[in-house]
Amino acid sequence: MMRALLYALSTRPSIGAWLSRLPATRRLVRRFVAGTTADEALAVIADLNARGIAGAVTYLGENVRTHHDTEQATAMYQHLLDEIKRRELTALPSLKLTHLGLDLDEALCVGNLRRVLEHGRAVGTRVWIDMESSAYTERTLAIYARLRHAYDQVACVLQAALRRTPGDVERLIPLGAIIRLCKGAYREPPAIAYPDKRDVDRAYASLAERLLAPDALARGVYTGLATHDERLIAHVRGVVSRQGIARTQYEFQMLHGIQPGLAQALHDAGHTVRVLVSFGEDWYGFFLRRLAERPANLLFLLRNLGRR
Repeated sequence: MMRALLYALSTRPSIGAWLSRLPATRRLVRRFVAGTTADEALAVIADLNARGIAGAVTYLGENVRTHHDTEQATAMYQHLLDEIKRRELTALPSLKLTHLGLDLDEALCVGNLRRVLEHGRAVGTRVWIDMESSAYTERTLAIYARLRHAYDQVACVLQAALRRTPGDVERLIPLGAIIRLCKGAYREPPAIAYPDKRDVDRAYASLAERLLAPDALARGVYTGLATHDERLIAHVRGVVSRQGIARTQYEFQMLHGIQPGLAQALHDAGHTVRVLVSFGEDWYGFFLRRLAERPANLLFLLRNLGRR
């Protein structure tokens, strides 16, 4: 019930405008969002790099409504790529297609994406296309498949919670795809996604095994295993150990502000670890989905609001 409420609230930005005025909210948001500027996010990534952890950076914003907004987002990702190279960071950008204009015009979106990918190729940096709700899954993966042949550094995301994902995995393996496997951070109907956490976990474990199978690795599939679930991480580590998979063929991925000790422990054990750092004014939807994933964060916020 609480998760459902938080997912519903994540679509109401007017509430975010009110919350942004509360000091307790701002303190909690900064646990997950580096700040409002690229410099703040890149400073966090520099600190991660100093501890041996790779970074990813995302400029918060989706479902933009004007061509000007898409131009601003595209220019920001080009700027991030330039700054990653200039600062010699181990990092890459992760973007949403609705931030580049997918709701407005697919051709506009693909044109903007090509501009970012060309910039990424020029500076030698991978670009990750993030996944959004199930309404965008097919179009996102179709765009990815179309561009994969031209841009070998482009990556995509699959969500284990979606019932369709095993088929998507089989579709992407022949492309030698670079894939982030996550559980999924959007509220979806039961006909489309597993409603029970146990089923999502079971699906995640099965999909991870498939992506790490010998035939997938032989085709060049590279997987970013995005989870903070220690049982799933232990399961993946067991698969990697039993199959003798090289640590250059996968990585673990986490979100800034969630279980930093676990990220460091995985790095110290010899695994590649990447932490996604977000920034921007449009923090509200992202923040509410983080609360929905971990309701203990909501209790922290309410305690601080009570002290106010």
